[in-house]
Amino acid sequence: MEHWERLKTLEFCWSDELFRPGLDSFLLGSLPRLRPGLRVCDLGCGTGLLSLLLLQREARLDVTGVEILPEAVSLAEKTVERNRLGDRLRFIQGDLRDALPAGGFDLAVCNPPYYPVRSGAISEDGSRRSARSEVNCTLPEVCRAAGRLVRWGGRFCLVHKPERLADLLVSLRENGLEAKRLRFACRRVEDAPSLLLLEARRGGKPGLTVERPFVLETPDGHPTPELDRAYFKEAL
Repeated sequence: MEHWERLKTLEFCWSDELFRPGLDSFLLGSLPRLRPGLRVCDLGCGTGLLSLLLLQREARLDVTGVEILPEAVSLAEKTVERNRLGDRLRFIQGDLRDALPAGGFDLAVCNPPYYPVRSGAISEDGSRRSARSEVNCTLPEVCRAAGRLVRWGGRFCLVHKPERLADLLVSLRENGLEAKRLRFACRRVEDAPSLLLLEARRGGKPGLTVERPFVLETPDGHPTPELDRAYFKEAL
């Protein structure tokens, strides 16, 4: 079943059978430093939510999403049509490892699969399995694609699990991407992190800044103002 939801001024389409809107996409959407005119590539874009989150923050971007599942691309194209974004948002059905020319982007973003193929309990559903398990694309392959697609000095932003941090840093550096900003996300300030947000730069010099945690809940269990902003909810 298809659903439509509104951000602030834009609407996005998602389906029960495909990628459901998740916290990780909204957190990642808040991470990149955006400016008008940036050429952005959304790797493994699913139904296009992350692309739309970036355009909701900065309307004057040029965004290309690439996704291997044709049914997800079909829903993403409905989002383009509903919001009349055809001049700055497009989706390509293909493999992120070879679907786009090298060096054509200022920024790449990705909400990748988190788990190696034979790790933990993975859904038997095809789309959910590809979203969470590296059955179609591994972490090193995602980093290789990003390193190829962004220009020298370009940036790559992604969300991942803290337990994969060592693998992530190695894969980035092996592909010419140097980690520059790291931010952990935790439910409450005293809790261990459940997600990480990371920005890397192609050809960057060593030197990683660890920013303050992204805290999701106040002590009384309500969303923090920063989380509300990530979801484009107006302050009361």
